Amino acid sequence: MILDYKTAKKKFLSAQINGCKEFFVIHEYFLEAGYCDMILDDIDNARKEFESIEKSDIRAHWALVMLDFINGCVARYPTYFELRNFLEIDLGILIMYCKGDYVEKIIRYADYMFTINPEVYKFIGRVLFKNDLKPQAMFFLNTAKDNFYNDPELHYILAEWFKSKNDVVACKNSLRTCLEILPEYAPAKLLMKTL
Repeated sequence: MILDYKTAKKKFLSAQINGCKEFFVIHEYFLEAGYCDMILDDIDNARKEFESIEKSDIRAHWALVMLDFINGCVARYPTYFELRNFLEIDLGILIMYCKGDYVEKIIRYADYMFTINPEVYKFIGRVLFKNDLKPQAMFFLNTAKDNFYNDPELHYILAEWFKSKNDVVACKNSLRTCLEILPEYAPAKLLMKTL
């Protein structure tokens, strides 16, 4: 039996959902209960949980946007900060729970989300890369480079991708580009020293 919020959240974020939903429901953590419902494919109940707190919780509003994308429609509009703060995290959670169909449906709206936040392709590429979906990651990272080239963080992520492929030359080139855009970008300077 889960006794506290911290334990329930840690279990949920470690792909150990058993007992989490019950804890969240009993203690009226509607947002977290909605995420559990989404993972358990109870989309209708997830929607009810999120709608119950939509006006007071921006994360619930974002979760409803995701459900709209999963259902193939745009009934709500995500904000710049919702995309910045939640897209990557939530795609990571869905990947962790093997909800590839949901991830695919959400990222079908990448072009639309890009019109709201031009970093979207980078966010998607990074989460795919971090979850070892490297060919898919490179598609989104290249799309990001084509659309938002002057982002030093993007070139750093590309450098990490090339390093994972043992392509030292391409890795160094990406790091140089990153440092040309932002000369004091500390992660790039550190990675360059290790090559």
